[in-house]
Amino acid sequence: MSLATAELPDDPVALREFARACQQELRAARNAVQLYSLEIEKLKFQIAKLRRMQFGRSSERITAKIAQLEFQLEELEAAQAEEDARQAGDQPAEAPIAPPGKSKPKRKPLPEHLPREDVVLQPANNGGCTCPDCGGTMKKLGEDVSESLDYVPGHFRVIRHVRPKFACSSCDAITQAPAPPMPTPRGRATPATLAHLLVSKYLDHLPIYRQCEIYAREGMELDRSTLCDWVGQAAWLLAPLVEAIRRHVFAGDKIHGDDTTVPVLSPGLGRTATGRLWIYVRDDRPFCGDAPPAAAYFYSPDRGGAHPATHLASFAGFLQADGYTGFAALYDEARTKPGPITEVACWAHCRREFFDQWEHTKSPVAREALDRIAAIYAIEAKAAFAPAAERVTHRREAAVLIEAFFVWAEATCAKLSAKSALAVAFRYTINRRQALTRFLTDGRLEIDNNIAENGMRPIALGRKNYLFAGSDTGGVRAASIYTIVQTARLNGANPEAYLKDVLTRIAEGHPINRIDELLPWRINKPPPGQAS
Repeated sequence: MSLATAELPDDPVALREFARACQQELRAARNAVQLYSLEIEKLKFQIAKLRRMQFGRSSERITAKIAQLEFQLEELEAAQAEEDARQAGDQPAEAPIAPPGKSKPKRKPLPEHLPREDVVLQPANNGGCTCPDCGGTMKKLGEDVSESLDYVPGHFRVIRHVRPKFACSSCDAITQAPAPPMPTPRGRATPATLAHLLVSKYLDHLPIYRQCEIYAREGMELDRSTLCDWVGQAAWLLAPLVEAIRRHVFAGDKIHGDDTTVPVLSPGLGRTATGRLWIYVRDDRPFCGDAPPAAAYFYSPDRGGAHPATHLASFAGFLQADGYTGFAALYDEARTKPGPITEVACWAHCRREFFDQWEHTKSPVAREALDRIAAIYAIEAKAAFAPAAERVTHRREAAVLIEAFFVWAEATCAKLSAKSALAVAFRYTINRRQALTRFLTDGRLEIDNNIAENGMRPIALGRKNYLFAGSDTGGVRAASIYTIVQTARLNGANPEAYLKDVLTRIAEGHPINRIDELLPWRINKPPPGQAS
């Protein structure tokens, strides 16, 4: 909790200590913002210098370097906007404090060629006709007009918010409708525009600078730093929703986990480091469970085992994942807080090991392993999307095949060279026998971890488009937005329409203690006790 929202102590000595702590916190915040600003200006200078060098020999290499710096710059600007929003959220609403040293581009008028739609906001007192103070007749004095940039599928438009002013002819009282609520303070982006920006960046994998180029071709010149501000502020607004989704995921009895690499720019090194994106999915639909599906993403700068331990600190139940050793420390039966985590292994990973050997060597032993696993999957197909008890019944036949597979695997592995790649594939499978057979007797479990791997496919597509994340902070922000858009998709919602709806409700003052009402499977449903 920030000191800005803490209660003031009554004791004079404690009050002096509190004041010193406030000063230290303010200095630290200002230093952080100044560091962001200095790094941003440095990157802008480097980009401008490279653009002057872009034409000529090595121009392709310079173009790639510019793209790297553009990514890094947009992540820094979005991080700065997110930090600004966080600091502003800690201040009283009536006295916002602007961060020192931050220069913003001059706001340009919205282009004249965009279609405009007028929304007239009349005062609540009988459309401005009756004075709220004395009941007299009101006369129109003039009006205030503010414009916001809205996005509808396929094009932008400008919404003109017209607020007529009325003056009472009897007592000179003036009345006017309040300004419309917007997601970002003093912002001109409607919820639809913010939703389109987020989905384009994180679902369609279009970096901010590319979006600027696309909009410029349509005559809509938007400064990159402005769009980065919108991304950072929207991420801060949506943070409570991300936490609500993660709580729902880890409240399940069974989840799927996986991770993948994400190249991340390393400032000052001129190259990329390797970060990780983690996913945990709760999806009970394959066994006809009632819980809505959801996916929680996390980012970390490395693959250390401490990261999944932190992610799963509140989880107890079945974890279906690959053989990553970082998960092994969690499979401790003595774990009591909040309870043990039971390993469920993945047959798809085992099959992949044999498939690689078959593809490279055409080994008949690897081919037989693939055929035996295929027979197990053929039986499992009958159990798809059936109630848990029915799935166990179907799997009795598979249990016989799996028992025969392990008998054959142990006998075959004993005949192979211990250092051969095929022997490694057999040992990988044999060592996980107990975890690979748990799904046979529990209908809630799956034969493989494809549910989590499917959730990682958008990340793989993103890597092909934008190649890397701009910073560790950008990776954390990406994990948050992925959590929202992927959970929306799992629940059959259009991510852009869903984000527009959520941001609209947040702008209208939806209370944070009712954040669960904004979850994708609840947002269009009435609260308990109300008729639909």
